[in-house]
Amino acid sequence: MSGLIDVAIVGAGPVGLAAAIACKRAGLSYVVLEKGCVVNAIFEYPTYMTFFTTAPELEIGNHPMVTGHDKPDRRDALMYYRLVTQREELNVEQYTTVTDVHAAPAGFTLEIEARDGTPGVVEARRVIVATGYYDNPLHLGIPGEDGDNVSHYYTEAHPFMGLNVTVIGAGNSAADAALDLWRGGAKVTMVVRAPELKSTIKYWVRPDLENRIKEGSIAAHFNSRVTEILPDLTRIERADGSTFELPTHFTFALTGYRPDLSFLNGLNLAQQSDACLVLSEAYESSTPGLFVVGSAGFAGKTNQVFIENGRHHALAAVAEIGRQLEGAALATR
Repeated sequence: MSGLIDVAIVGAGPVGLAAAIACKRAGLSYVVLEKGCVVNAIFEYPTYMTFFTTAPELEIGNHPMVTGHDKPDRRDALMYYRLVTQREELNVEQYTTVTDVHAAPAGFTLEIEARDGTPGVVEARRVIVATGYYDNPLHLGIPGEDGDNVSHYYTEAHPFMGLNVTVIGAGNSAADAALDLWRGGAKVTMVVRAPELKSTIKYWVRPDLENRIKEGSIAAHFNSRVTEILPDLTRIERADGSTFELPTHFTFALTGYRPDLSFLNGLNLAQQSDACLVLSEAYESSTPGLFVVGSAGFAGKTNQVFIENGRHHALAAVAEIGRQLEGAALATR
């Protein structure tokens, strides 16, 4: 890419797309750089996932999301964001990875790598980071975690009918996966570090899972942790130090995700004690001109920032960028 643009947006999730629409309507030149496909995180969601919220809370750019049911599912969202991208004719470069961002005289230089490995650079006056966190699972750091029989992402139950499946975790992802696997004919066991399921599990899912555990349809080991994963079993340690082995064909380690901002390491962004970035009311970081919107800047609070509120971050950031660039233009006259 050549030429200086106003804004480089990193990430083509719903929040990044909202920022792109805002830039377009504000008359700012921009490009969206996405290492995967448009709304790649949603694409990676479980095949039959239903959103917690209603359609209006997921809308961007005043484009209505029309669904045939109360809460949109993964397919609804993929179609919606794809159509919005096409109708707005957004400038999105898919399968383009940003490997580094550093300050430059006119703003920032972003080093990028295309799908075929070809390197390049983008020069921009301002940068908006909207990378989310779903691409970066929290690893357990145990032997066997990188095996072929382990995944940090759940898709669907069909391939696991009749198999022993261990689900590690106690949040929404683990709850949804455990129930779906059980209904798909898998023999499901949950391993949970805490003494109970997380309170943040969706209100219509929690009693269903609790009842399945109570009746024995889904086995659950609380106050326990997996210490090793082998091709045919997992090794588990209880809080009292005792251990046991659990026959397992496949393990889903659904223990959460965290933002990966390693491509910004050279900028030394200021952080708070909870690992959240120091951000202004317009989501500008401690590096002037670099904005972090959505959940990317909230490593310690990823359960509080979603599409619903992240899309508003994007609007605030673009409004501030417009003011800054207008002020800079006036100052040079």
